[in-house]
Amino acid sequence: MSISVLRTADKWWVATPAGAAEVVTRATTTAQLLADRPALDAAAASGRTVGVETLELVSPVTAPCRVVAQMTNFASHVEDTGGNPDTVPLTFFRKSSGSISGPHDDVVRPAHVRLLDYEVEIGLVIGTEIPVGTEIGDDLAEYVAGLVVTDDVSARDIQLPQTQFYEAKSYPTFTPTGPALVLLDADELKRFTDLRLRLRVNGETRQDRTVADMIHRPAAALRALARFQRLDPGDLVLTGTPVGTALSAPPKPLEIIGSLLPPALKWKLFFRGQQRNPRYLQDGDVIEAGVATDDGAIDLGTQRTVVRHAR
Repeated sequence: MSISVLRTADKWWVATPAGAAEVVTRATTTAQLLADRPALDAAAASGRTVGVETLELVSPVTAPCRVVAQMTNFASHVEDTGGNPDTVPLTFFRKSSGSISGPHDDVVRPAHVRLLDYEVEIGLVIGTEIPVGTEIGDDLAEYVAGLVVTDDVSARDIQLPQTQFYEAKSYPTFTPTGPALVLLDADELKRFTDLRLRLRVNGETRQDRTVADMIHRPAAALRALARFQRLDPGDLVLTGTPVGTALSAPPKPLEIIGSLLPPALKWKLFFRGQQRNPRYLQDGDVIEAGVATDDGAIDLGTQRTVVRHAR
């Protein structure tokens, strides 16, 4: 049976049908809380609640932690960026955990960034130590404590010319996380492929796909990571985003012409065209990102953030 964990600045809570019940625990980090399962179970059974709407929620995943993300991991997204899903390797990049922010915090666009993009993703929250060399099986419940909604916010005009992702995806507020860390049992995790990712900007649906569109599933991702990357309880693994981001590949004729140009000129022309794309995030835009099964049996909640330009 799932338990939805919420967090405020100084307390942990469990969401129940009646409201939010306080978790009586000394835990200050996600890892410590996951180790205090009796406190979570006691809160879930408690009848003393407050309205969830009265809580000022922060991310249920605490920093510092490792934040690892899979690249181009949905077939629809690969095709939209001009690739072939059948040939996409299982690859990763890192984000700073300083980019983690709450589910209702503003997303702050740095003054020098012009092309700000969104990517709704499912985050795996690690529940046990995974040293390098661990043999990962197919039972996700052995390694994953729960799931969380994330938005992999990206500064495309930083990411693309650098041909690396770390800076472009690591600015503060570039990983809104939550509202809830949903702890799932083994049977519930078997429904992972039924989860649907949705993202809206100002009420317009931009992304809407189920995990059935995912290329490399979590067990394969953890298996690959365990070859070289240690993971610990509370670490966060992002699993990719479907089609619908602001960035998309140029038409083939333009791509061919661009390949013949000097790099500086190519990027100048590319970004000039991208700046006319209205789908990039603007000051005051409202982003709503959520993940749930269509029948509502598993619901990770919906985060609502507002884009603000740094002054």
